[in-house]
Amino acid sequence: MTINCKGTLIDLTTPKIMGILNITPDSFYDGGKYQNEKSILIQVEKMLNEGTTFIDVGAYSSRPGAKHVSEEDELKRIVPIVELILKNFSEIYLSIDTFRSKIAEECINSGAAIINDISAGKLDKNMIPTIGKLSVPYIMMHMKGNPQTMQSQTHYENLIKEITYYFSEQITKAKQHQIKDLIIDPGFGFSKTLDQNFELLNNLEILNLLEFPILVGVSRKSMIYKLLKNSPEDALNGTTCLNTIALLKGAKILRVHDVKEAKECIALTNQLNK
Repeated sequence: MTINCKGTLIDLTTPKIMGILNITPDSFYDGGKYQNEKSILIQVEKMLNEGTTFIDVGAYSSRPGAKHVSEEDELKRIVPIVELILKNFSEIYLSIDTFRSKIAEECINSGAAIINDISAGKLDKNMIPTIGKLSVPYIMMHMKGNPQTMQSQTHYENLIKEITYYFSEQITKAKQHQIKDLIIDPGFGFSKTLDQNFELLNNLEILNLLEFPILVGVSRKSMIYKLLKNSPEDALNGTTCLNTIALLKGAKILRVHDVKEAKECIALTNQLNK
C-alpha cells in the first residue's frame, strides 16, 4: 500500500505520522501558537526530528462553530507559510488542509504534496477535478454540512453503513477524474456525537473493505477530554490510547499534534503485529 508524493512512493505498510501545524488563531488546541516565522520553523523541525513523514498545514479552523474565513484571507495566510517551510525544508511532504480548489492548486504549485479535504469534494465542486488535474494524493474526510453547521447534523440510521456509502460515492467521483492516490479519513468529531465517535472507532476495521489507506485524527479532540472531564491540554494520554486502538484496527496514518508519542505507538503496535 503506497502513495506517490512528488515522485516518491511512500510505503504505508508501516503506518506513518502526519504532524499538525495550525496557523489559524482559533484552532481548538494550538491556535495562535505558530504565528511568526521562527515559531513555525522551530515546530516543523521538532516534528521532523521526532519522526513525522508528513506535515499538515491549515489556515482555516474546522473546529465546531469556527469563524468563517474568506478564500482571499485563507490564501494570504497559507501560501507564504508553504513557501517559508519549503525554503527551509525542501524535502518535506506538505499536506494542505483545505476544502477550496483554488487554495489547493496554489499550494501544490508552490511545492506542497498532498491535499487534505474535510469535505471530500462536497463543499467545492471544482475540488475533485482539480486534484485529478494536479495528480496528487487526496485525503477525503467524512463530514455532513460545513464547520459552522456540522454538529447539528448528527442523525444516522446506521452510522457505519452511511459513512461507507459516502466514501463509495466520493471514491467513484475521484476515479472518474483519474485520482489514484486516495486516503480516507472517517472524520472523528465531525458531524458526530461523542457516542458516535466511539462507535466509529469500535468499527473502524470495516472501512478497510474500501481498500484505501485510513487516516485517523483523534489528537486531543473533545471525544477524549469531554469523556475524561479534562481539557485538550490534558488529553495526550487519552490520544495515545485511542491512536493505539486505531492502529490495531488498520489505520495507516495518524494525524497528531504530538509526534514523538505517536511514533512510539507505531513502534509498539508493529512489534505486537510481528
